[in-house]
Amino acid sequence: MNDKKHTHFRPEPPKSEDTQPGETVAPLRYRLLAILYDALIILAIWVFTIVALVTLVGDAVLGAWVQTLLFLEMYGFLAFFWCRRGQTIGMLAWHLRIRSDGPFTPTQALGRFIGGMASFATLGLGFIWMWFDRDRMTWSDRLSGSIVVRVRD
Repeated sequence: MNDKKHTHFRPEPPKSEDTQPGETVAPLRYRLLAILYDALIILAIWVFTIVALVTLVGDAVLGAWVQTLLFLEMYGFLAFFWCRRGQTIGMLAWHLRIRSDGPFTPTQALGRFIGGMASFATLGLGFIWMWFDRDRMTWSDRLSGSIVVRVRD
C-alpha cells in the first residue's frame, strides 16, 4: 500500500503566513461547529422577535419586512461580534478567531457574511473550497480579506 497521505484532507492544517505563533488555520470541522452554536443563538433571537411581534400586532406577522428584519438581525449579531471581539460566541467556544491585517471592519463583516450566505446557498461549496485552496481559505475568508484561525492556549 502507498503510505502517502492525502494533502487535501489532513486533520490539522498547516500554519499560514497570516497566522501568529500558537495559531493554525481553523479546520472546517471547528468552523462548522461554531456556525452551529451561533445558529442556535440566532434562532433564539428570531423566536424572541417573532413572539414579540405577534404580541404587539396581535395576529400572524407575515411579509417580506419580517424576513428582512430577521435577516438583518442575523447580520447584526454576526457583524457586532466579528467587529467588536474578532469572534462570535460559537467561535469563542471552539477557540477560533478572525485574523486580519488590522481591526476587523464592517465592510469586512459584510464580505464575510455574503461569502457565508453564498456558501450555504451552494450547499457548502464555499466551505469545502478550503480543502482545495492553497491558503486553506473559504469564500468568506477571501471576500473579507481575513482568515479564521484556531488559537492554542
